[in-house]
Amino acid sequence: MFLAIGHALMMSLTMAWEILWALILGFLLSAVVQAVVSKEEMSRLLPDDRPRTIVKACGLGAASSSCSYAAVALARSMFRKGANFTSSMAFQFASTNLVMELGILLAVLMGWRFTLAEFVGGPLMIWVLVLLFRMLLRPEWVEAARRQAELGIQGRMEGHAAMDMSLHEGSLWERAASEKGRTAISHFFVMDWASLWLDIAGGLLISGALAAWVPKQFWQAFFFAGHPVLAKLWGPLVGPAVAVISFVCSVGNVPLAAVLWNGGISFGGVIAFLFADLIILPILNIYRKYYGWKMSAFLFVTFYVAMAAAAFVVELLFGALHLIPQQRNARVMEEAISWNYTTWLNLGFLVVAGVLVVRFLRTGGPAMLRMMGEPQKAGGDHSHTAATMDDHG
Repeated sequence: MFLAIGHALMMSLTMAWEILWALILGFLLSAVVQAVVSKEEMSRLLPDDRPRTIVKACGLGAASSSCSYAAVALARSMFRKGANFTSSMAFQFASTNLVMELGILLAVLMGWRFTLAEFVGGPLMIWVLVLLFRMLLRPEWVEAARRQAELGIQGRMEGHAAMDMSLHEGSLWERAASEKGRTAISHFFVMDWASLWLDIAGGLLISGALAAWVPKQFWQAFFFAGHPVLAKLWGPLVGPAVAVISFVCSVGNVPLAAVLWNGGISFGGVIAFLFADLIILPILNIYRKYYGWKMSAFLFVTFYVAMAAAAFVVELLFGALHLIPQQRNARVMEEAISWNYTTWLNLGFLVVAGVLVVRFLRTGGPAMLRMMGEPQKAGGDHSHTAATMDDHG
C-alpha cells in the first residue's frame, strides 16, 4: 500500500516539476495583462448581448485572472452593476478558457494541437451558449436572478474578484514598466497563485493517483477506445461529467486531462473536460447562492450542452484537418527528476518568481492577500488597494 501511495506521489511530483516553469510564465503574463487592463469600465462595456459586446466580453475575460471562483464572483459583480447577464456569462467563460496560462500549460503537457483546439473551441462554446440563452432564457428568470444576486450572498474569492490594481495612464508598456506597474504585476502574480494553488495541487495529486493506480484497460473500456465512431460521440458527452465530480477547476484540470488522453478519451472529450471547470460541484453550489435554484439549474444544462456541442465540432474539424494527434503520449511523467532543459527552465523562472514575491512582500502584499477571501464591499470598492500601491510605489 505504501509503495502504491509513494508511486502516485512521485508521479504527481515529477508532473509538477515538468510544468513548473510553464505555470510561472503563464501567471507572469497574466499578471502583466491584468496590471494594464482595468476592471473599472467592464460593466459599462457589457450592456447587451450583441455580437460586438460578446466579443468585448471575451477579450475582457481573456485579460483577467484564470481562477474559476474569482471569475464567477466577478461576473456576478458585473451583473449587479448593470452588465447584461448573457455577456457576464460570456466573460466568465473567457476568464477560464481563453487565458494564456492555460494555453501554455496545454502546450507543454499535451502539445500545441490541444492549445489550438482550446482557443478555437472556447469562442465557439461561448457563441453556442449565447444562442441557447437567446432561445431559452426568459426575462423573468433574469430578473429573479438579479434579485437573488442583490442579496449579496458570498461565494469564494469575492475580495480577489473585486480588487483592481490596474493602471490607467500612459501606454501599455509605460504602465507595465513603471514602479507602480511592477508592483501591480507582483501583486497579481502572487494573488493568482494563492487563489489557484489548491486546484493545481489537487489536480496533480488526482492525476498522479489515477495514472499510478487505474489500469489503462479501464480507461480504454470506459471511453470506448476500441470503437472509434462511438468514442467520438461519447467523449464530448462524458468529458464534462468527469470534470463535474473531479472538484478540480481552471488550470488544475490540465494534468488530469493528460491522464485521460493517455487513457483513451477522444480528442473532443479532452476539450469538453477542459471546458467544464465552471460546472464542478462547488461552483454549481455558488450559482445556487448567487442566482437561485432555477437559474443555477438552467446554467448547468446550457453550459453542459454548449461544452459538449463545441467539443464535438472541434473533434470533427480537427479530424477533417488531420490535426488530431495519433500518439497518446501526453507528458505524465514516471521517471525521476533529472538535469535537462526543463530543470534549467524551472530554475530560471523560480528566480523570476522569487523577485516578484520579494516585491510583493515589500509593497503591502500580505495585507492585500488577507483581503482576497473577504466579502466584497458595497459597490465593489477596493480603492484602498490602489492607495497601498501609491504608498509603496
